[in-house]
Amino acid sequence: MAFLNKDERDALLNDIKNKSFNGIRGYVNRKDAKARLAYFRNVQESGKWMTRYVLEGLGTQVTVYEKLDEENEGWFSKRKYEIEQIVVEPTANNRL
Repeated sequence: MAFLNKDERDALLNDIKNKSFNGIRGYVNRKDAKARLAYFRNVQESGKWMTRYVLEGLGTQVTVYEKLDEENEGWFSKRKYEIEQIVVEPTANNRL
């Protein structure tokens, strides 16, 4: 497969920007057979959870930034994540 250039990466971002977290995961896995999960909800900045997918066949990586939207519903507290930002950037091998 050929690596994605800037315009194709922007088109990929437009395709996934309105999807849910699971929708992004499914789209990325269907887009590239060599896609892999680099890390899942890793905290590298305070208050931001990051998930990164590496699309090795397309020379692209997709990073999803989420924030925690915690609602206390009585005795049960369920974590809800809200997508803040999605970054689509080239890998080190992609020079397009």
